[in-house]
Amino acid sequence: MNDIRGLLRGDKRVIARTISDVEDDVAERLLEKIFPHTGGAYHIGITGPPGAGKSTLVNAIALQLVARKKKIGIIAVDPSSPFSGGALLGDRVRMNDLALNNRVFIRSMASRGSLGGLARTTKDVALVLDAAGMDYILIETIGVGQVELDIAQVCDTTVVVLVPESGDSIQAMKAGLLEIADVMVVNKGDREGSERLVTELKFAFEMREQKLEWPYPVLETVATEGEGINDLLSAIESHAGYLTKTGRLERERKAKLMLRVHELVELKIRSHLMENVLRKDDLTKLADSMYRRELNPYRVADRITKKIVKGGR
Repeated sequence: MNDIRGLLRGDKRVIARTISDVEDDVAERLLEKIFPHTGGAYHIGITGPPGAGKSTLVNAIALQLVARKKKIGIIAVDPSSPFSGGALLGDRVRMNDLALNNRVFIRSMASRGSLGGLARTTKDVALVLDAAGMDYILIETIGVGQVELDIAQVCDTTVVVLVPESGDSIQAMKAGLLEIADVMVVNKGDREGSERLVTELKFAFEMREQKLEWPYPVLETVATEGEGINDLLSAIESHAGYLTKTGRLERERKAKLMLRVHELVELKIRSHLMENVLRKDDLTKLADSMYRRELNPYRVADRITKKIVKGGR
């Protein structure tokens, strides 16, 4: 109970300890208790290819929000270390301006091999920061290209960041990153080719078959200098207003909650399957039988499903 009270007060030590428990899969009961205290934070996703300056952009956005007296939670998902499994890049190395600010809590998370640009527990960590009273939660993905699609299932507004050098790869990204973008940003806009990339992006959105009410702004920033950040925040606020006015914010948040239920059910079924239905020796025998073509994967899957339905008998 004391931990819950400390978390709701925004105690940084309690927040850090709670997130560690979440990452170690020992916080489910606590998550259940704090859930009624969530739903107040606005989630902003920052994604894009490596080298786009996402961390610098997050830093610049957070500084502007802090100047407006907002409380900010930052989740930076990094590639996993092949040796320790931890994040390769430390949050305080990349965001020194913010690390000691009382209004900001930063957490680096290792992806631990998870695809989709997020760590497996990112959604629960965001829930913790939400309960801790954050006004905004900024989630920065790994930055590995078109697999960054999970971010749209977590955040209210997704910002896709590109740089002029990525102009040659824009065709490959149209079917991936551009489909999840609510706001497009060409960072390092002082470099040659930025205007051409902005033109290409605007054309890409105009060519979409599905014409939507939201205009999909394409903005230029120079995050290292703080240029264009106010315009970016205005675009994010406009998108939030659009979602609220049209009722999409409520509909999308409900859909994301149901998606989370599906994910948790799948996790629990998989855990039950491995612990109670399938044992290592059973798997070895099944693999041997399939290799000898005595069984086929379809029949094996059907047999396992029937065991689950019957409660593992």
